[in-house]
Amino acid sequence: MAVVVFLRGVNVGGHRTFRPSILAQELKHLDAVNIGAAGTFVIRRPGTPAQLRSELARRLPFDTEIIICQGREIVRLVSESPFADEPERPDVVHFVSALSKSPRSAPPTPMNFPASGPWMLKILGRDGRFVFGLYRRQMKAIGYLGKIDQLFGVPATTRSWNTITAIAKVLGARRA
Repeated sequence: MAVVVFLRGVNVGGHRTFRPSILAQELKHLDAVNIGAAGTFVIRRPGTPAQLRSELARRLPFDTEIIICQGREIVRLVSESPFADEPERPDVVHFVSALSKSPRSAPPTPMNFPASGPWMLKILGRDGRFVFGLYRRQMKAIGYLGKIDQLFGVPATTRSWNTITAIAKVLGARRA
């Protein structure tokens, strides 16, 4: 079964930079597909999670959180259409944050940040290890995204809904 790898905090603001396309090429024996520039991969022949994590850590030029999810989790999330009731707007990004593991407890959703005034971040809900919501295309929103780790008590990394649907397409193409 294919897995999805999310690397946390890479190629952001000039820190922990690398070329994901080169890493995917180095992982061709695992049938790796690079999705975008943020350290997102579909691994179609992963072996065990421990083996995959070890190989990724060995090949990366820096330490980072490696979050591995089953491909079927992404396919299920996309099939549930968590943004069906949210209109597309050019000033708002639909996002999914992948949690490194299921949190022991989670705050009630939905919630807005800041709590009063115009929102920068809306957490709409959680589905297992995935938190989904909206943020405004403003620099202030990035600081609020960083609160997801604190709210859920585990490391998280965020991708746009477009990236998540691209992952699902790669996973679906493999099955077809």
